[in-house]
Amino acid sequence: MARPVWAGVLSFGLVSLPVGMYTATDSHTIHFHQLQRGTSDRIRNRRVNERTGEEIGLGGIVKGFDTGGEYVLVEPEELDEIAPGRSQSLEITGFVDLDQVDPIFFDKTYYLGPKGKGYGKFYALLQKALAKANRAGVATFVMRGREYLVALKADGRDMRPPQGIPGLPGTTRHSAREMKMAERLISALAMEWEPQTFHDTFQEKAAALIDAKKTGETVEKAEPPAKATGGVDLMDALRASVERARSPKDTREKAAATARPKKEAAAAPKKRAAARAAPLRSLTKAELSKKAAAAHVPGRSSMNHDQLVDALTDSAGGAKRAA
Repeated sequence: MARPVWAGVLSFGLVSLPVGMYTATDSHTIHFHQLQRGTSDRIRNRRVNERTGEEIGLGGIVKGFDTGGEYVLVEPEELDEIAPGRSQSLEITGFVDLDQVDPIFFDKTYYLGPKGKGYGKFYALLQKALAKANRAGVATFVMRGREYLVALKADGRDMRPPQGIPGLPGTTRHSAREMKMAERLISALAMEWEPQTFHDTFQEKAAALIDAKKTGETVEKAEPPAKATGGVDLMDALRASVERARSPKDTREKAAATARPKKEAAAAPKKRAAARAAPLRSLTKAELSKKAAAAHVPGRSSMNHDQLVDALTDSAGGAKRAA
């Protein structure tokens, strides 16, 4: 049975499911072992203290950043705490037209399979909806100290068969309503493929951690990974996801239809604030979190989607007044 090279939670909208990432291509490179000449004895690489010659186990090793004669020590757990999603989250930012993504952007190919019982239906629905829409989910995740940009697509023609990967669903049926709702969610989160807008935020956070440790300060921890949706009704989760991802125009139209007419009194500041908030409400929480980090919004890691919009709106208004 194949072993995952990474495991975490895949999130799209308000639907989350545990997944494992598996190598999708076979290596045909000939690998050699190092042997002592004249014997069949293997040569092993060991972690050795260069001063004492003592071999050190993984538990006794910390990371050190050389600041020019002195080291800033960083524990592995500290890097996990600042990683987006704490190294265990694969959150889809949006869905792009697969034909827009040039193959030159693809470095390696992996399979993503569901982990745990009861998630095959979620997995199969996303797979079928992506194939039907010919779109790919754009997401980032952290693995082995690096942040990666990935395109999640439903296409296995150029890869080896997914043998030995546990949890892959067989024939899974979905209602027409479920498929339609999944397609609406992909459409609501549609975005243009603009790779230049993505950058390695983990390296930025690692640099900030080193600077903070120099001065004895603390850095803000990343949000914990999303929890798997669990046994909730799939239609309810999809419907809520579409509701959250609606365009600002739809939100205003519904509010106008249900709210009572009221007189406008000193409404100019409110209108300006609403105008600043409108484009923000169509963004995902991950996109809002990036903007909040750039604007140095305090307490952003504990905010939900609407609170991030309000905080960014207030931040933008304050900046304009200060200018």
